[in-house]
Amino acid sequence: MVKFCPKCGSIMLPDRKREVFVCRKCGYEEPLNPEAAKAYRLTQKVEHKVEDIPIIEQDLATLPKVKITCPKCGNDEAYWWELQTRAGDEPSTIFYRCTKCGYTWRSYE
Repeated sequence: MVKFCPKCGSIMLPDRKREVFVCRKCGYEEPLNPEAAKAYRLTQKVEHKVEDIPIIEQDLATLPKVKITCPKCGNDEAYWWELQTRAGDEPSTIFYRCTKCGYTWRSYE
């Protein structure tokens, strides 16, 4: 059910704390019937998925190497690559893969 403002025609939203409908455009207010307020309640279940580390499908020999200690085996050399895994205005994520044991980990810059 949608309620429109009689003054400007914009959609009015319920403010349950003050028990009124409010027009966000012109500020017009109208009393809200507590029984009718139940019809304006919106609930939604949001599920989040956990993503794995992206595995590259590229020949490792073509990737650059860096001197960094592997947290799993202690080797001091790893391949690295960079991916934009978050929003464009945030820094990219650097991934490392140990040249000895193949363990992959990430570094957030």
